[in-house]
Amino acid sequence: MTSTAEDHGLHVSFHALEFRQDRGEWIVGRQGNDQVIVLPEIGMAAVRLLSEGRTVEETRSDLRASTGRDVDVRAFVEQLAAAGLVASIGDREFAAPPPVVSFPWLCSRHVRWAMSSAVHAFVLLVPVCALLLVASDPKVLPNWDELLWADYGTFTVLVQFVVASCLIALHELAHLVTARAAGVPGRIRLGTRLQFLVAQTEVSGIWLRSRRQRLTVYLSGIALDGFVCGICLVLRGLGVNKPLLSVIILTLVTALANQCLVFMRTDVYFVIQDLTGCRNLYGDAGRYVRYVAARMWGSRPDRHPLASLSKLERRFLKAYTAGTLLASGVCVFIGLRILTDVSWPLFRRSLMRLVGDGDPWARLDALVTVLLLCGLQCLWLRLWWKRHGGRTLALVRRWRGLLGRA
Repeated sequence: MTSTAEDHGLHVSFHALEFRQDRGEWIVGRQGNDQVIVLPEIGMAAVRLLSEGRTVEETRSDLRASTGRDVDVRAFVEQLAAAGLVASIGDREFAAPPPVVSFPWLCSRHVRWAMSSAVHAFVLLVPVCALLLVASDPKVLPNWDELLWADYGTFTVLVQFVVASCLIALHELAHLVTARAAGVPGRIRLGTRLQFLVAQTEVSGIWLRSRRQRLTVYLSGIALDGFVCGICLVLRGLGVNKPLLSVIILTLVTALANQCLVFMRTDVYFVIQDLTGCRNLYGDAGRYVRYVAARMWGSRPDRHPLASLSKLERRFLKAYTAGTLLASGVCVFIGLRILTDVSWPLFRRSLMRLVGDGDPWARLDALVTVLLLCGLQCLWLRLWWKRHGGRTLALVRRWRGLLGRA
């Protein structure tokens, strides 16, 4: 590696960086930027020297003197700039785009109470009391047939849709509020996981906070779900027997069960990832699957994707990968069965009623059902394509090229 005359007088400035030490390495990033990176000790030393006003060449010389290693500081700085962490390199400036956040008016000082241990204890106390109530009187827990409480199916579906939407909004708002209390901006958006349409809160900056704050943000949605479910169960135990309470309870029971599907990066997945020390459990599992697939197809990848991980982490990740493949296959199979055995027959029946039934209420019921089914499927397809469309087109072009050469 050779230095240039430009490097001798080249100064670098950074945006407002935050960092924390993690197992001999450093988690580095800035709030409002989606990308958080991991640096070794020598990389963090380079960032400190550059932040103190050293030039690129002076930083390189200092690192060589202190570590005996010759680091290409200029290339390192360019990589940091690509990650959105550098404000300027000499005369080149890198503007930090304003972060895309939900409810930007919500400041940390407004929701600081969300990190209070007293609040956490109260939120957890309610579902614990509800569980004790259910254990003493199981009839407090509603039956699944209580979801079919109205004569018209459309009205039942619409009420369940509105209730589910409100509960999902509260769940994601809990993530956003606790993250904002920790000084982390975030945004709520729609997305897809396998065949599911989901709402999710992006809080990449939480990686720069303490473990207690990270776990609080990860578990806040589940805690609020348990709190609301607990209140409804207590009300039923007190004799309040309204259909809406049953709908809320059963919707939340389903949502809490879905959180255990850790192969889809649910809240429980992030808790497991944090407690096991894995930094990118889902991504590493994907790379391992592609590596194994390449080996099976006769290719010889240069490097094992798990080579840099500890033995314990590799063992856990292989088990997670196997479980993810099995569970994903089962989940997709069930989704296809629901599509062919429930959604499509319901859609076809509704079309038949819409065309041939003389009852105006039955036709209206069929029309709303058709619109709901088509709308949800189109929304899922649009979100899926937004996330995977580029890779899908690249894969198609690659296969076309291979077929053309064959």
